Amino acid sequence: MSKQQRFSTLNESLDSENLLESWDISFPPIQYNNTFSYTWQDGTKYGHYVSVHRFEDGTYERPVHYKR
Repeated sequence: MSKQQRFSTLNESLDSENLLESWDISFPPIQYNNTFSYTWQDGTKYGHYVSVHRFEDGTYERPVHYKR
């Protein structure tokens, strides 16, 4: 069974990997055909790296993420 890779909204994308709480409201909007990356201070020593891409059609990819 394959996972869904594209989502209509940023919230759906982040929620697909249980990262919705990592998004800070002060982050800038992700422009079309761009990637936004950030470190989420999740209580681990170095935090959690998160990267999300927004495609030209406005959909978002499943986030890439890993512990630093």
